[in-house]
Amino acid sequence: MIFKLHFRGAILVAAAITGLVTLASPARADRCDDSAKELANQVDRLKVNFRAANVVYLTHPLAKELSVACRGDKYSIELYAKGDRKPKPEFFALVGSMAAIVFTVTKDDTTTGATRCLKRMGLLRGDKVAMRYRRLNMECTRTKTDASIAITRGKDE
Repeated sequence: MIFKLHFRGAILVAAAITGLVTLASPARADRCDDSAKELANQVDRLKVNFRAANVVYLTHPLAKELSVACRGDKYSIELYAKGDRKPKPEFFALVGSMAAIVFTVTKDDTTTGATRCLKRMGLLRGDKVAMRYRRLNMECTRTKTDASIAITRGKDE
């Protein structure tokens, strides 16, 4: 009888402590949500569309698709943008400004890296180009109708 009382008391104390800890700790937003909100606040005409799993989808008139993803197998955060097959300078500036905000690198560096990656695709190098610029991994792909760029930073960086 005494054993049951001590066991019940220990369970109640543990439950009370767990409840206090969960109530006392502040709610933490995901890094993707924070990055998406910051992008929407700082880039003109950019809107947060919806969130699915660990990907936040965005919309902008210059891009066909935009997204920010977190916690992949080999990366900590990824920025993906898809535009026309022959991107305009405004698209390069959009991708550069978004990458500068997400990865905290200067806008000039990210714009230069995105421009180099997207312009390297062609007859000699093919429709898929992977490069590294300023500790960012960039992978550009091109189809008959559009071109896309995925910018990531590895987990160990």
